Amino acid sequence: MTETPDAPVPQTAETRATARWFNSLSFRLFALTVVAILIVEAFIFVPSASGYRMAWLNERVQAARIAALALDAAPERSVSEELSQQLLENAEVLAVAETEDDMRFQLLSSNMPMEGEMHAEDLRDTSALSRVLDVIGAFFAPDDRILVVTAIGSEPDRVIEVVVPQAPMKAGLYAYARRIAGLALLIAMVAASIIYVLLHLLVVRPMQRVTLSVEQFRQDPGGWTKRLPPTRRSDEIGRAQNALSDMEGAVADSFRQRAHLAELGMAVAKINHDLRNSLASAQLVSDTLARSEDIRVQKAAPRLERALTRAITLATETLDYGKAMPQPAEPDTIYLKQAIDEAADEALAAWPSVELINNVHMLDQVTADPDHLHRIAANLIRNAAEAMAAAGSDPSRIFVSSENNQIEFVDTGPGLPQKAADNLFTPFAGTARQTGTGLGLVIARELAEAMGGELELASTGPEGSVFRLTLPPRA
Repeated sequence: MTETPDAPVPQTAETRATARWFNSLSFRLFALTVVAILIVEAFIFVPSASGYRMAWLNERVQAARIAALALDAAPERSVSEELSQQLLENAEVLAVAETEDDMRFQLLSSNMPMEGEMHAEDLRDTSALSRVLDVIGAFFAPDDRILVVTAIGSEPDRVIEVVVPQAPMKAGLYAYARRIAGLALLIAMVAASIIYVLLHLLVVRPMQRVTLSVEQFRQDPGGWTKRLPPTRRSDEIGRAQNALSDMEGAVADSFRQRAHLAELGMAVAKINHDLRNSLASAQLVSDTLARSEDIRVQKAAPRLERALTRAITLATETLDYGKAMPQPAEPDTIYLKQAIDEAADEALAAWPSVELINNVHMLDQVTADPDHLHRIAANLIRNAAEAMAAAGSDPSRIFVSSENNQIEFVDTGPGLPQKAADNLFTPFAGTARQTGTGLGLVIARELAEAMGGELELASTGPEGSVFRLTLPPRA
């Protein structure tokens, strides 16, 4: 019979709440506070226990001094064995001896045999470090150790030696340690509870609100309506809560605006699509009218054709710019001179008077997307040709050169007005041509960035403009 593995025990709401509390910041603060207080109490306990030990030894020495004074009052400093035993029991010592003028006198002695390790202890010359080391050693010393304590006698010129068992002192130290540990634990729990309540009210609860708001906002940033309210707190938590509140409002507004723009973009795309189809049909009609022999029709047909061309260009570029992002680049190794010539053949078809001077070396190669590079180069050459033709520049030339993955397109004028240069890459704003939309260069820059490169206006003036296309280095 095979044994089936134990099924997982389902967690109740109480179990989950307990698990969350143990993993919460509140519990960690509580536990760390208790641990910190206990560590501090441990450091304080060692010198405190050292003081307890010294007090215990001094009490035994003082009792021995009193017994010695009692002997001074007795004739010949001698008492009966019964009285001697009683004095030793009252002093809680095993034997007492005194040294005076280098002569040692055994004052009190016990008839009981002394078995155990003898350990000398001189109370006349101690330091804080030695007392700490002695008390630590006392906890680990054997219970049958006998202490021979040396101290100042009943008079300053006398030295008293007291023999005491260590077991009572060790037992007292352990009892003292238990009392101190209990008191320290009580203090730690009370202090940790107070700190826990204060931190929970001042730190944890506000942070919980912030954390909960962030988590819920992350799940649905566009539809999140229960925003975190601002607070009057001026500390770090207050600033964080106010910043989060502002951010939630700004992001929610941005999402709504994006949704509205997306809907508007879909509507514009449909209108543009239908408009472009209508304009294409109108262009076919204009081509038919252009073949008419009527002089008035022949005179009006070019103007109609230019108007239709501008309208189709506007619709096409608007649709291209309305795409979320350009097609991903597919880098390949390209012979640059050939790519520039192909782009120029397409761009200069309408301006045969403009001369292209391709100074790129025949063997120069770049890593770029062929379609992206063709569209960028054709746009720059077409813009320069149209601007020079409109201004009647003479000569009308475009120079193309390449060095270190940088391709420069230089024309011979007339340059860009300041307003057009300032808004060159702003949609519908960066154009100086009446027939332009301002989208060509915007799309060209996006294509360059999609390849990991950059397109910029290096300079402009009456002598001409210089556009620089920087491509990533070859792998």
